[in-house]
This record gives sequence, C-alpha cells and structure tokens, in this order.
Amino acid sequence: MSCRTITFGNFKGGTGKTSNCTLSGLEFAKRGLKTLLVDLDPQANATNLYLKTKENIDNKVVTFKETLMAAIQDKNLEKITIPIMENLDLLPSAADFSLYPRYMEQIKTNYVDRVHYFDSLLSPFKEKYDIILIDIPPTISLLTDSALYTSDYCVIVLQTQERSLQGAEAFIKYIQEQVIDQFGAPTLEVLGILPVLLKNGAPVDNSTLQTAHEIFGTENIFDITIRNMERIKRYDLTGVTFKDRFDKKVQEVYQEVTKEMIQRWEEIENE
Repeated sequence: MSCRTITFGNFKGGTGKTSNCTLSGLEFAKRGLKTLLVDLDPQANATNLYLKTKENIDNKVVTFKETLMAAIQDKNLEKITIPIMENLDLLPSAADFSLYPRYMEQIKTNYVDRVHYFDSLLSPFKEKYDIILIDIPPTISLLTDSALYTSDYCVIVLQTQERSLQGAEAFIKYIQEQVIDQFGAPTLEVLGILPVLLKNGAPVDNSTLQTAHEIFGTENIFDITIRNMERIKRYDLTGVTFKDRFDKKVQEVYQEVTKEMIQRWEEIENE
C-alpha cells in the first residue's frame, strides 16, 4: 500500500480529534513522509490551526480565495491545496462546506453513491502522498461517512470521560454495521484507540481508561497515552510553535504517537 489514509474520529465532540490529527501530521512530515491533511469539518478548526502554524514557520499570512466546497463543484481539489511546511500540505475547509450534503443530493440520488463520491475526488491525491489524514465533525453525517469510506484506517480518540467512552463504542459499532457492511468500505480497519487524559492521575480518568481496556481489549488501545498538556490547548489560539521545552515535549509525544501508528499498520498489513 503506497498511501495510507487515516481518519481521526469519535462521536463525542471536544475529545481532541483535531489536535491529534494536526500534530500527528506535523510529525509524519518531519519523518519525511509526504503528508496531506484534509479538513472535512465545516468548523475548520484544523485549517485555522495549520494556517497559524504556517505563519509561525515562515511569517506568511495565508488566505484562500476558493473554498473546498467550490473546488468540489469544479471537481478539482488540487488547486486549493496549501503547503504548510516541507512534506505537509492542507486541503482547507470553510463554513460553506456544510452545504456538501445538500449538493450531493442534487448530483446523486442514491445515498451510497454519495458516500462513495468523495473517494473519487481524493483518489488523485493517493498517488502523490504517503499519508492522508482526515479530520471530521463528531456527528453521523455524509461528511463522516465519506471520510471513513475513503480511509484505510481510523484512529479513535478517547478522552477519559464517560461520554467519550460511549462515543468511541458507538463509533466502532457504526464503522462495522454501516461503513463496512452497508457502504462497502473496501479497506477500513480500526488502527487503535488513542487515550487522551482529561486530568493527569485523576481517579475518574484512570477508571475510564481501565474500562476502555476491558471493553475494547488492551491490544486495541494505544500504548502511549496523551497526557493533559496546556501547550496543546494553546495551539488552538497560536498555531503550533517551535520555541521552547514545552513545544519540544509535545513534539516528543507525537513522535511516539506516529511511531506507534506505523507499528500498528505494519502489524495489520503483515498478518
């Protein structure tokens, strides 16, 4: 498999999907893997974070004249791709992407055909990139279905709280019963469940993590746990920075995340 497409998901919002998706993208790029982040969330949080990061890297403020929705209507996504840093590009989202389901109703009568359509748009990118990461909204929608259908793997981001645990359970069930069984996703597999601590060392977090091991099986939980780091929260406002030991600590964590992701897909592909 030359390109691997990975969606980060959970049906509970605010679990850290965007942070983990964007920070993993930076580390894959640093590993020399040609990486594309596709922002399929109309809230465009990943887009905003990456544009601020680009400004931090090369002091360039980027604006884009044409949105993802307009590019889809033109059947040409490549023209809106934004380079963020070496080996890392962004396919940006904007608020009008919320119109995508309505647009698809106009051009495809069958829902399964609508789900499959985005895969055909993304196909040319799979010839150019080693890694494609997709950030999605935390909802059951055509956007989520389209992302999962075109993906080889899904990383489920689990914040250590009950609602996130329930969202992860629902997400895995949905992948199997809908995306694979109903939509016929050709290659989709769960790469693993990535735990994100709400509070370091808190009893509720430890209890939720233990329950996750019991529900999903220890082998399906990432060995690395993302600890609560204030610097990651700050990146939403500042973009990713590369200035001090706190930034370096975050980078070291995501070096481990990407390393384990690679190990996990190698195990799956070598079975």
